[in-house]
Amino acid sequence: MPRRSYNDESVVATFTEDQGSTQKAKYMSPRSMRLASHDKTRVAYFHDEGVGNYHYGERHPMKPHRLTLTNHLVLKYGLHQKMEIFQPRRATDSEILEFHADDYVDFLKRVTPDNAEEFESVFTKFNVGDDCPIFSGIYDFCQRYAGATIEASRKLIAGGADICINWSGGLHHAKKCEASGFCYVNDIVLGILELLRYFPRVLYVDIDIHHGDGVQEAFYSTDRVMTVSFHKYNGDFFPGTGHIDEIGSSLGKYYSVNVPLRDGIDDVSYVWLFKETIDAVIGTFQPSAIVLQCGADSLGCDRLGCFNLSIEAHGKCVQIIKEFKIPLLVVGGGGYTVRNVARCWTYETSILVDTELSNDLPPNEYIDFFKPDYQLHPHLSGRVENQNDRQYLLKVRERVMEQLRYLDAAPSIQMQEIPPDIQGFLDGDAELRDAEDDSEIGKEQRRRREVMAEAEWYEGDDDNDGEAVDSVWQKDDDLM
Repeated sequence: MPRRSYNDESVVATFTEDQGSTQKAKYMSPRSMRLASHDKTRVAYFHDEGVGNYHYGERHPMKPHRLTLTNHLVLKYGLHQKMEIFQPRRATDSEILEFHADDYVDFLKRVTPDNAEEFESVFTKFNVGDDCPIFSGIYDFCQRYAGATIEASRKLIAGGADICINWSGGLHHAKKCEASGFCYVNDIVLGILELLRYFPRVLYVDIDIHHGDGVQEAFYSTDRVMTVSFHKYNGDFFPGTGHIDEIGSSLGKYYSVNVPLRDGIDDVSYVWLFKETIDAVIGTFQPSAIVLQCGADSLGCDRLGCFNLSIEAHGKCVQIIKEFKIPLLVVGGGGYTVRNVARCWTYETSILVDTELSNDLPPNEYIDFFKPDYQLHPHLSGRVENQNDRQYLLKVRERVMEQLRYLDAAPSIQMQEIPPDIQGFLDGDAELRDAEDDSEIGKEQRRRREVMAEAEWYEGDDDNDGEAVDSVWQKDDDLM
């Protein structure tokens, strides 16, 4: 099936009359990009054969078996011939402890369904329960998917590939000391920490329908990682975070970008907003590497989702990121209609290796999962009414651009070019900012920033004189 061409001008015209965007030329600077000197993009694919054999529970929506289905489609389409294939090693305890707390990791290592009663006293502490159940091999499962992400990150660092894929990764909700949202170990944070050993700045982009809260929280106070999450937000939808006002703190202020969406967003709206946002983000932040989380629960007809995205539009976001030719790590994430997850990630693998696929699925031992149509691109849109009108989308875009302009207008913000030690670097960033602000030089710089900020956001006599600069980020009922 040939890929539909999203005409940039026609898409932009749907939302704004300003079609003559010159931002991309302004933003595209080679300083932070390691463009490949070879013609062909080198792609490395990391898959552990056993990672799909774990079972959260009969009624639990998370099905690791989706990874087995995805891998079979990748192989049957012959995509493995276009990539280097790796069986990754499992993450070690010390690697997982780079982010997660000792007592939490010890708990994951020791708890089993047979001895779970012995640990009931800490279930609440570690947020274990219905969403994050104890199942057989839980720590082994974490080691497998986290190990693949860590190995993929190291492959990028070594220059052995331009793009690395780990569909078993992307478990973005896990916190330092607790499980959350079906996630126990946050492989994304571990992978980014690895990338920061070499790359000065890492961009994290999340297209899961749920907010990438665990990753945002981990890097909320550093300017070396910018997180950008496109997700449903109404204050109640899990995980309840991701308001547009969540912009980061300390050194990381303005480095967290949230794009809150409403039910039913369609292909054209999503792709337009994604491209507008990502073009501006990459131009402003100039990342040295990108991590893309491709949660497939943002597809239409997902068991836990409420968007109207087709597999083709979801894949278009992957293509947009790929075209920047910045070292890229692609991971999976959510996705609870198993057959569509496998279709989506197979299609996105084909995009990453520049290969067109037939819409007719190849014969394979799991073909019955894909009946009755047996197609790569089933019809997934139109189930949910689109509540994202033109005015709302333009307002979201405007708020994101305001945030990025403020970041761009702050000459005192200097991103660290030489990576510090990984252990404790987040705490160190915050301490450095506090120490600088307490010094006499820091106080003077802060005063100048405040003066500049007031001028930046003053809009005339109708503006609210004397209000703090952060008032522009106060909650907007229209973006709830």
